[in-house]
Amino acid sequence: MKYLQFWHKTSSKRKRIYSVAIMLILAILSTIVGTLIPPSPEDAQLINDQLNQTLTKGLTEGTLNTDIFLNNFPLCLLMFIPLIGCFIGMYILFSTGQALRAGIDLQMSNGMATATSDISITATTIIILLIGAVTVFLIEYLCYSIAMSESIWVFRRILQKKGKRELKWLIILIGITALLLTIGALVETFTLTP
Repeated sequence: MKYLQFWHKTSSKRKRIYSVAIMLILAILSTIVGTLIPPSPEDAQLINDQLNQTLTKGLTEGTLNTDIFLNNFPLCLLMFIPLIGCFIGMYILFSTGQALRAGIDLQMSNGMATATSDISITATTIIILLIGAVTVFLIEYLCYSIAMSESIWVFRRILQKKGKRELKWLIILIGITALLLTIGALVETFTLTP
């Protein structure tokens, strides 16, 4: 088994990078699977109403940055729980896919023309929205992948009786994800602000 030799010869830092990359792929696949399961019209409407309420409240009160961060960071912290965090994360990302599907289904059922009839969209606006959406997607999914990967590393180190040494990495990675999610919240707020 040559791939096992490859893994054993790889440095710990590279193993961490590979672990995050694998988790990123699994996170994206989990979200895609979530989009393949159509919600009921009632669930789609409920999800859409909750998202619109949060967005409207955040925009009117000027707390959208904080609201986005306070939504994403606790979810990310859950994903750091040894081993269980990985499964929690996959479920959250699966649910994210269902929420995306709900929004798409609702827009399709209401008719795309009526949803955008009073909004003038320029090419520049579309480019800014796409750049913002891709940036936010990459930042959030990278953070979630780091957290889920670290949940496995912590579990493995606990089994190896090296949990105290892993604590340093855990604290560093929580700090990195907090910083990245703050940046993501700023970019998402900029993207969503008219």
